Amino acid sequence: MSASAVFILDVKGKPLISRNYKGDVAMSKIEHFMPLLVQREEEGTLAPLLSHGQVHFLWIKHSNLYLVATTSKNANASLVYSFLYKTIEVFCEYFKELEEESIRDNFVIVYELLDELMDFGFPQTTDSKILQEYITQQSNKLETGKSRVPPTVTNAVSWRSEGIKYKKNEVFIDVIESVNLLVNANGSVLLSEIVGTIKLKVFLSGMPELRLGLNDRVLFELTGLSGSKNKSVELEDVKFHQCVRLSRFDNDRTISFIPPDGDFELMSYRLSTQVKPLIWIESVIEKFSHSRVEIMVKAKGQFKKQSVANGVEISVPVPSDADSPRFKTSVGSAKYVPERNVVIWSIKSFPGGKEYLMRAHFGLPSVEKEEVEGRPPIGVKFEIPYFTVSGIQVRYMKIIEKSGYQALPWVRYITQSGDYQLRTS
Repeated sequence: MSASAVFILDVKGKPLISRNYKGDVAMSKIEHFMPLLVQREEEGTLAPLLSHGQVHFLWIKHSNLYLVATTSKNANASLVYSFLYKTIEVFCEYFKELEEESIRDNFVIVYELLDELMDFGFPQTTDSKILQEYITQQSNKLETGKSRVPPTVTNAVSWRSEGIKYKKNEVFIDVIESVNLLVNANGSVLLSEIVGTIKLKVFLSGMPELRLGLNDRVLFELTGLSGSKNKSVELEDVKFHQCVRLSRFDNDRTISFIPPDGDFELMSYRLSTQVKPLIWIESVIEKFSHSRVEIMVKAKGQFKKQSVANGVEISVPVPSDADSPRFKTSVGSAKYVPERNVVIWSIKSFPGGKEYLMRAHFGLPSVEKEEVEGRPPIGVKFEIPYFTVSGIQVRYMKIIEKSGYQALPWVRYITQSGDYQLRTS
């Protein structure tokens, strides 16, 4: 079972708009939601699912709005939450910003969208590109004659319209990997994982069939390609866009699909592998009596010399009562951000194998306060183009279309920081 009704509430819990899909839960029951939420918040037992009698509230918060689904049955909670997040995504596509004002200004479109997104409590058409074909933001003009349902809604391929034409047929493939890393004060890696996504930008005519080949270890073992010469990666937690033929992937690991038009995320994956820290940070903190503190930070690029990290930001925590900052850097610039109690050292371009230094001097009225506070970890942000830390590669992209046109696939690799933290002693 799924949702009985969906409500959009303001920050005080007042309903802005609602849609009753099944009629088996009284709409007045929503009045119990906000008092229940406040009570649970005060008790410290707030949960994403709240219950009042036989009615269950499944809710999420976005900016100054609450999206709440009600049900009295044993609903599929993950389906309902996925629907609520997808609803936010669709509204953001339509209104750019989703907040109370955008709901009030677009009541008619919101009602139309709620009608199309869900039917009798079950998610229906949730692709914003398809919805935009027949729910537009222009004023509706009365037209005589039969109403036309876009064929995309009833097609087997509901994510792509027919009759798309381009003068130049191209596919742009972005392989983006985020490195999550946590290093303790002794220099030991406590957490290390790679979260990857493959994003496509498709400009192809007609109804093309695409086949993507990766250096997937399971595929290499199935086809007998595994060996010392062929580097492969073992992908975990693989998630695909709905366009991918899952049965084909399960059988022979072929990623075969008819793509949506424009931008979309084809797949995501994770690798729990020991990653050597790409940017290594060492820090020394010296305190002088009760008057000042000096911080020395050394950053080293531990990736290939031919690669360059762009937009590097190193956030170094400082005591909350520090003042009178002075900095000296061998490269880049440093600035004190007092509201976050950090020094941000910015380096525009950081080549692999290089080492850089930053020194910071602060006045310190009281050193004792630091002991109570503890010291947060150093955070690092960066982006390394033309490089993947896992070694994943796009081996081929085959594009097959009945008209037989030639199309160009372009591939770009990017490694960036995810949750990248190094603790200091």
